[in-house]
Amino acid sequence: MLKIRLRSGSTALALASVLIWAVGAGPGEPLHAQSVSEVTTVRDQADERAAQIVSQLTLEEKLPQLLNTAPAIPRLDIPAYNWWTESLHGAMGALPTTNFPEPIGLAATFDAPLVKDVARAISTEVRGLHALARQTGRMGRIGTGLDTWSPNLNIFRDPRWGRGQETYGEDPFLTARLGVAFVEGMQGDNPALPDVVATPKHFAVHSGPESTRHHANVFVSRHDLEDTYLPAFRAAIVEGRAGSVMCAYNRVDGQPACASDDLLEDILRGAWKFDGYVVSDCDAVRDIHTQHKFAPDAAAAVAAALRLGVDLECHTATLSDTAGLEDRYREALERGLITEADVDRALVRLFSARLRNGDLPGVREPSVGAPSPASFERPEHAITALTAAEESLVLLKNDGVLPLRTDGLKIAVIGPFGDATRVLRGNYSGTISAPPISVVEGLRSVMPKAQVTQVPFGESFTDGDPVPESALQDEDGQPGLTARYYNALGYPPRLFGPGELEAFRQQVRYAQEPIVTRRERSVDGRSLDLGEVSDHHRVVWSGYLVPPETGLYRLGLAGFQTGSLSFQGKPFVDLKGVPWGSLPTLRTVHLEKGQRYPIEVMGVSETGNAGVGLAWKRISADPVAALHQMAADADVIVAVMGLTSDLEAEESPVAIPGFARGDKTTLDIPADQQALLEAAQAMGKPLVLVAMNGSPINLAWAKDKADAIIEAWYPGQAGGLAIANVLTGKANPSGKLPLTFNQSLDQLPPFDDYRMTGRTYRYYEGEAVYPFGHGLSYTTFAFGPVTVTPAAGGAMNGARVEAELRNTGDRPGDEVAQLYLTFPSLPGVPNIALRDFQRVRLAPGESRRVSFDLSPRDLSAVDPEGVRRVMAGDYRVFVGSGQPETGAPVSAGAFHVEQAVELPR
Repeated sequence: MLKIRLRSGSTALALASVLIWAVGAGPGEPLHAQSVSEVTTVRDQADERAAQIVSQLTLEEKLPQLLNTAPAIPRLDIPAYNWWTESLHGAMGALPTTNFPEPIGLAATFDAPLVKDVARAISTEVRGLHALARQTGRMGRIGTGLDTWSPNLNIFRDPRWGRGQETYGEDPFLTARLGVAFVEGMQGDNPALPDVVATPKHFAVHSGPESTRHHANVFVSRHDLEDTYLPAFRAAIVEGRAGSVMCAYNRVDGQPACASDDLLEDILRGAWKFDGYVVSDCDAVRDIHTQHKFAPDAAAAVAAALRLGVDLECHTATLSDTAGLEDRYREALERGLITEADVDRALVRLFSARLRNGDLPGVREPSVGAPSPASFERPEHAITALTAAEESLVLLKNDGVLPLRTDGLKIAVIGPFGDATRVLRGNYSGTISAPPISVVEGLRSVMPKAQVTQVPFGESFTDGDPVPESALQDEDGQPGLTARYYNALGYPPRLFGPGELEAFRQQVRYAQEPIVTRRERSVDGRSLDLGEVSDHHRVVWSGYLVPPETGLYRLGLAGFQTGSLSFQGKPFVDLKGVPWGSLPTLRTVHLEKGQRYPIEVMGVSETGNAGVGLAWKRISADPVAALHQMAADADVIVAVMGLTSDLEAEESPVAIPGFARGDKTTLDIPADQQALLEAAQAMGKPLVLVAMNGSPINLAWAKDKADAIIEAWYPGQAGGLAIANVLTGKANPSGKLPLTFNQSLDQLPPFDDYRMTGRTYRYYEGEAVYPFGHGLSYTTFAFGPVTVTPAAGGAMNGARVEAELRNTGDRPGDEVAQLYLTFPSLPGVPNIALRDFQRVRLAPGESRRVSFDLSPRDLSAVDPEGVRRVMAGDYRVFVGSGQPETGAPVSAGAFHVEQAVELPR
């Protein structure tokens, strides 16, 4: 308990279910408010208590709290807290958590209630990780907080961007609806008392290139800002009531996003009445001085950020426990660049959040549950992961080869990802999750009477799957490896001054005897579940590698911290000098089925976890020859190909053909994969392409040559089972593309041009290989006539759109009814725009009337000056399986708006 004297929390608990949000709503928008008799709101009480805490802190105690690693304040019994928590599509921590599809795959579901369920499951696991940290005393390390730096609401405006996989696609409306769903699922039913504080990012106008993100000055018109880059953030704040926002690295019209009066003051806290806290992207505050040259020195940089509304600075130097990061704030105070009141304002927001999410007592019960592995690998979470994966799959083409029959079929699975598991996880995912299911495993499970043959691919940049527990044995012959943890001797400092960390590395010694010995199922950094293990330790995993098949393997380590692998008693791989974001370090060896090969992996931790992983991949010296040999009598060939989140990635050091610093330089799939595809197609057998990728790729060849195409994204832990269910018809595909798939980058403007002209389906004038919203089914659907009923007072106040949807095929299935608008022919309006969607499940022959209630904001567009309004004139509305004039079944209607109405920003 806090030792400071605070009022009883009974009033707050009585008000826990009260919502009094009524800001930022425009005409026809829900107010999200109820009247209450109590004068004091939950938020007011939390702010009052936070102010009391801050008033008792000394300046020396206050300043370190402005960084993501907030140290403990023992005299007040305030524990350490690390705000750095990631859970983009699954909690990342020390116990096995559920890995859901990458957000771009979640976007393909067009299913906001499902996204909310996914976020709800993630939130539960994040709270479990926090409770675990309380038990083990490991608070203050990444992944232990009751906030999360998710979701990513940037618009995927250009297919080259390596981090586009983290987004909900290219459309502001779809991104807004799914973003709100994620925020509400993460925070819970009452945003005044969030279970986990959601942090939409990166605010704002941020979407590559990765190589310039720290110093780019993005110029954007007021039209594009209001029309494209801000709507999803507005929805997450005004409707979803997100408790936090992360500001971006880049400048916007000359101002750093983390020191922008336009973004942070005028829009966020002014127009949107945001009352939460702002956190910087990691090192974005430092960039204000070092990269943008916007401030003359470090003290001026932190002053600019703090005065303009950044309450919390994420700094990557906290990863190495660097001392003195708060000195810049002290200097800013001494020079009069900021006042202590500026510091207190930020700290009240931060401590208020910790009170309301249960990290600190006084407003709600603390999060002190008793987690265990069973608490995380919950069956209901696994079911949600499978459902999400199935709904995310998009059937792009089917010439009748799908669904596959399940009895006696001979299937050859080719390509680098047929037996792969790392590709399923995507980026921003923990190395520990429920055992992932590959496509081959999924097919063999779903089709026990079929013959499923995996044809090894050649050596590739995509290699490097985690070695599974089934291929490991400890010294006693049990699955997995023996892990021994050795604490550093002496008492390492909590923080390191200049040169001290390197000196410590040179002289550190470890205990002769392990503090903990246990069996682990794989080589993963999971010591944060062990209270006995210090932050500074060495861990050794030992045992045997037991291959399931004879052949060539690439074997080595994934990671970037200090680590090494010995194989058969000899040094094999060393990670020394490998930078963050590198591909796995692998060597090729020949292994015999069933033979036990002694291995030992060593990792060193300086901040709580050893960042190494044991990786491998079975390969062929001649994949085309293997194809001809092993697929000669196959009835069908399933090619599983695409990219990985290690190639399209965040600020990666990888520079190989097709990729540069995490971004793509082509839409084509890697040349070795294309060559194998063409060799397979030449065999004259039915060819099914399953594409795994986080961004649009060139599918023109496959559209012409393959018999069927499924876009699978990075589908999460259940990806292989979901794909098998769809391939066999056990699940009827229902996903829709949240992106436009083009053939060539020549069809697009330059990557660093943020103008929306010529970008995304809303402003693109050319022909796409596959358009936004496209997706087929194993059944067929038809839409009846569209009716439009204007709201009272005219369509300027909103409208109801209705149409009948019928399943005209012979299978049950889901259809995503999509509503698109075209606007009066006025400057600034898009060609067409998604304005609502509904996922509907229908039995064969069943029909249902779908209804859409459009608010004035749904009907609005933005003029060239950046003003959003319902424009006067004629509108057309389309309801169907995709965009009009793309071959999808669509019905059309029309309505007229007599008088223009301007909407609030």
